Amino acid sequence: MMIVLIALGLSMDAFAVAVCIGLASQKVTLKKALTVGLYFGLFQAAMPLIGYLLATQFADRIAAFDHWIAFALLCFVGVKMIAESIRSKDEQVSEDASSVRPTAMLPLALATSIDALAVGISFAFLQVNIVTAVLGIGLITLALSMAGVKIGNAFGAKFRTKAEILGGVILILIGVKILSEHLV
Repeated sequence: MMIVLIALGLSMDAFAVAVCIGLASQKVTLKKALTVGLYFGLFQAAMPLIGYLLATQFADRIAAFDHWIAFALLCFVGVKMIAESIRSKDEQVSEDASSVRPTAMLPLALATSIDALAVGISFAFLQVNIVTAVLGIGLITLALSMAGVKIGNAFGAKFRTKAEILGGVILILIGVKILSEHLV
């Protein structure tokens, strides 16, 4: 049960970003939703595994700046989404805002999964079954991210430009949230 709750908590940032991708997408296919889900699910699963394997060796170094990396990546993508939606004269969605290309997805997947690295470090101290934890986190994030893309798209079709701006603002707010949690 603890792993499920941790997985749900870790997947919330990925879910929110997936909703933003859905908001900015003109059409969402199963392939697109699955691609987003796989990026987020794999990164959310890989980071605790990496943290678990590295355990305390690099904990102090990572904890000192992980929140800044997540903040910078999310703000960069969010500001870019807002700027492109404001620049757009027509109702077409900017390709980058809804893109599932690696150049668009890798920074998002990395930014939303950095906290999972610290969770993996704590798993080592708690003697958690890492295989069960990684599978649970990955699968729950995959499912919630796929749902997020579909949910975002259902609401985004009517409010395309405003939805893209909102998506950018949400990404920035997630970055601010991550940063503020670590600075307090």
